[in-house]
Amino acid sequence: LAQRAGMEVPNSNENADSRKRRERLFQLNKEAARYFYSNLSHPDAQQATAYLLRRGLSRRTVTNFGMGYALNSWDALIRTMTEKGYSKREMLDAGLAVESQKGSIYDRFRGRVMFPIIDVRGNVIGFGGRVLDDSTPKYLNSPESMIFNKRKNLFALNVAKKTKMEMLVLTEGYMDTIALHQAGFDCAVASLGTSLTEDHARLISRYTKEVILAYDGDAAGVNAAQRAIPILDKTGLQVRVLQMQGAKDPDEFLRSFGRDAFARLLDQSENYVEYNLRQLQSGYDLTDPLQKAEFARAGAELLASLDSPVEREVYAGQLSEMTGVGKAALLQEIQRVQDQRLR
Repeated sequence: LAQRAGMEVPNSNENADSRKRRERLFQLNKEAARYFYSNLSHPDAQQATAYLLRRGLSRRTVTNFGMGYALNSWDALIRTMTEKGYSKREMLDAGLAVESQKGSIYDRFRGRVMFPIIDVRGNVIGFGGRVLDDSTPKYLNSPESMIFNKRKNLFALNVAKKTKMEMLVLTEGYMDTIALHQAGFDCAVASLGTSLTEDHARLISRYTKEVILAYDGDAAGVNAAQRAIPILDKTGLQVRVLQMQGAKDPDEFLRSFGRDAFARLLDQSENYVEYNLRQLQSGYDLTDPLQKAEFARAGAELLASLDSPVEREVYAGQLSEMTGVGKAALLQEIQRVQDQRLR
């Protein structure tokens, strides 16, 4: 039943001690999230608040997402959580602290804007932290723990699952997702510093039938979209891809062109087959007859992977318009590729 519902199989062997440990870690993370949020009023948080203001985030948005600040201190969080009755072992297990080679522990997150990661049940399961200077890594996430698995959770799904929009918009990062929510697109989610997985796709399919990929427009974003498309398609989701001009990501696009322009982009987003054909086309010079023929063959090979003969017929017509090659010839090439794959 869990498999049919796209959920984790309940662990019936979990004993009372394990359940108690999990609940303690949930409570610890909640207390840490409150602490990080309260730090935004700290005198040392001026750089963090200036950053949030510069990114165009309202106080309401910051509050809704529980954003905060980790003081640039080696043990500020540890001291605060110790006063609340949490042990060093629990802080290590939650990924909030790191143990040195000498056996002492220190705060994992220091001098970073903090993003609580909340699961669909409302539990704080981890954190992401962004630096305010040029140090690396730019983003630091909580490590895997008994309550946090980045391959099985999505940022902001706890909010997006309630959307009245008939889709989810998948972005590459926290700020893109938060900016979209602030603009009224409360259907945005993001993966947690990892490529999209089959577990992510199954999780998404529990809440929608359609996904729009709003990844960055650079080469890395295109590659990420190409990897995500077959994973989402395999789950039975309808996949469309958003293409932005004049901005590298949704956050920048919203700040440059506004909400209405992004809404039009969503309406104009291509289904994944059209997107793949256009990406393929960009690698060929269609003024060269040989390259045009190569593109036609490559496009036919792409369309041969479609299960539906109706879809193959429709997109063969589109490929014909793009190449000037007759539709009948392209359908023959598609059939040839399919026959070859069956051998």
